[in-house]
Amino acid sequence: MSEPHPAFDLIIFDCDGVLIDSEILSAQMLIAELAEDGVVIDLDYVAQHFLGRAYPTVQAHVRTAFGLDLPADFEARYRARLMTAFEAEMQAMPGVASVLDRLRLHWCVATSSSRPRAERSLEIAGLRARVGTRLFTASQVAHGKPAPDLFLLAAREMGVAPARCLVIEDSVTGIRAAHAAGMEVWRFTGGSHLAGRDLAASEAPRASRDFSDFGMFGTLLPGALFPH
Repeated sequence: MSEPHPAFDLIIFDCDGVLIDSEILSAQMLIAELAEDGVVIDLDYVAQHFLGRAYPTVQAHVRTAFGLDLPADFEARYRARLMTAFEAEMQAMPGVASVLDRLRLHWCVATSSSRPRAERSLEIAGLRARVGTRLFTASQVAHGKPAPDLFLLAAREMGVAPARCLVIEDSVTGIRAAHAAGMEVWRFTGGSHLAGRDLAASEAPRASRDFSDFGMFGTLLPGALFPH
């Protein structure tokens, strides 16, 4: 039996757009909710400005870019609309459950989502029990992604040095956070929100590797998975 990959002791997974195919739903619901307050944007705009960022960043961007202070109930309205969509449509990424079940390396999840949303999302996708206590959210740190705080917290709590961590992200914001934390990062491009997008044109920094199928994970990281 091959040994675990020598380069890493911990894999840190982002949640939305990596473990769960949720970012397309989040974008669609945000677009719809903003339209009710007169802000008209599209999927490309969301991908460029909001992907991987927590709600306070979205709120601040709308204030700066559109001169609008979102109503006090906007976040609650958006999250209610979003959770309705999640309950009806959201699924785990194909193949990710098998990867989590077979990982020989330590792993955890670090997300910009709020803890209630992350916990419910993982539950809907059938992944909550697998994650257990290994869930870290932006509410636990002073600065969310692209600051390194969340990834550094995850590494510290898991007892692993940053240089021994591999981050799996889908957003440029998350890639920046991983680089700032001194961690290697791979970009997962298999989410519905990235379908048809020209990722080669994405702004820097770049991930060390892009991959679009969790079925490839064992080949990309030899020794990381127990055999079937």
